Amino acid sequence: MKRTFEFKLVALACATAAMVLALPAAAQSGHSGMGSMGKMDMGPMQGGSPPPDARDPDAYAEGTTKHTMPGLHLSDDENFGKIVFNKLEGVRGRDERGQSLEAEAWYGGDLNKLWLKASAERKDGSLEQARTEVLWDRNFATFWSSQLGVRHDTGGGPSRNWLALGVQGLAPYWFETEATAYVGKGGSLAARLDLKYELLLTQQLILQPNFEANFYSRSDRERGIGSGLSDAEFGLRLRYEIQRQFAPYIGISWQRKFGSAADMARAAGKEVSERALVAGVRVWF
Repeated sequence: MKRTFEFKLVALACATAAMVLALPAAAQSGHSGMGSMGKMDMGPMQGGSPPPDARDPDAYAEGTTKHTMPGLHLSDDENFGKIVFNKLEGVRGRDERGQSLEAEAWYGGDLNKLWLKASAERKDGSLEQARTEVLWDRNFATFWSSQLGVRHDTGGGPSRNWLALGVQGLAPYWFETEATAYVGKGGSLAARLDLKYELLLTQQLILQPNFEANFYSRSDRERGIGSGLSDAEFGLRLRYEIQRQFAPYIGISWQRKFGSAADMARAAGKEVSERALVAGVRVWF
């Protein structure tokens, strides 16, 4: 039994030796396991120039030219428009009544828009003042755009025309901001600052304070405008959005003239400071 086991061991050793002798010389001289992978010949296709009949490296082109596929237009390629009446209200002061309008409309894409702005005040049946602006709006940062165009003033005296350059957008803490500079006839300068903020008391009840100030480099007695800070207005309006597009509101408004503009108002027998109740509707479509 012992001799039989020894015979089997000798036979297994002889067979193993024969297999080793049959291996190629390169395999016998190399290292075993993963170390031998570094000396393997990976063939001519691992680098170098592709053969003449190789596939086009742009697997999706196949020789075709770039074009837009029908029905796959993205939203940023489209133009949109909107018309908003921020103020469409009646005004009741201590001794007078009137109406006030503030509206804007725009049309265009994400980067470029044509923007129209209009505001007007009417008191005791006569147009007190009106401002119309036509602007080209260009987005230059997140939530901010520059505006370039013209402004036309009417009511309350001779009409005036201005070149306009400004910015508008969302300042920190979500203040809606408009800051515009104007150049008029003879090099006269003007500036307007408009700030708004929306405080959501509920999803439908919104309190909106707003502040507007106008500055001029020269006095214009025909229009009752003074140099420096000419006038400012502060308003507080509470609206209820029956729908997003339709919201009636009530509020208060306070206006005051400053400097030489206040002197002109006193000389004409007009109030320098006015407080009024307002009621109206905000609509957009």
